[in-house]
Amino acid sequence: MAGRRQPIVAVLGHVDHGKTSLLDHIRSLGKDARASVMDREAGGITQHIGATEVPADILNALCAPLLGGKTFDSPGLLFIDTPGHHSFSTLRSRGGSLADIAILVVDVMEGTRPQTIESLRVLKEAKTPFVIAANKIDRIHGWHSEHGRSMAEAMGDQSKEAMGLFEQRYWELVGQFAEHGFNIERYDRVDDFTKDIALVPLSAREGEGIQDL
Repeated sequence: MAGRRQPIVAVLGHVDHGKTSLLDHIRSLGKDARASVMDREAGGITQHIGATEVPADILNALCAPLLGGKTFDSPGLLFIDTPGHHSFSTLRSRGGSLADIAILVVDVMEGTRPQTIESLRVLKEAKTPFVIAANKIDRIHGWHSEHGRSMAEAMGDQSKEAMGLFEQRYWELVGQFAEHGFNIERYDRVDDFTKDIALVPLSAREGEGIQDL
């Protein structure tokens, strides 16, 4: 067990699609569980320049309802930020290449954009596995969000109309990713993660669906 490192998770996405909001929420994890800033710095989340380290105990506490008794066997996860602006394409390429896994943030209302497509190219060339964070689900008309709730719970609490609008946006994304050679599927419907890219609907602003991700 000695010397084991955290898997590196690169967070990529088009500018204004919510990458910063997602990282801000990740940085806030564990604040309620820690009594003070000193405690957080000593035993909680360590923030580095462009990186955020989330230890396994916080991940296990956050995701316990979805893990079915399983726990993370790594020391935690190290999230690295990759700029979404087109001027930082070299940095984004390096980040995507060194990562063990990536999160590609996409605005569910806008779909794929230029930096989304560039990020897909980087991930494909580096053969980096990734999941899609379909962000801003709370902007769907009639969607009811609750802070910190799992998406598995949230989807069961929506009106038929709101779920219909979500499904419409979802299938638009399926078509857009198919144009670039990727098969995507809603995360709770994936049978084989080696064949399909999981898409997790979420609201980074509300912290809804983060544990599913």
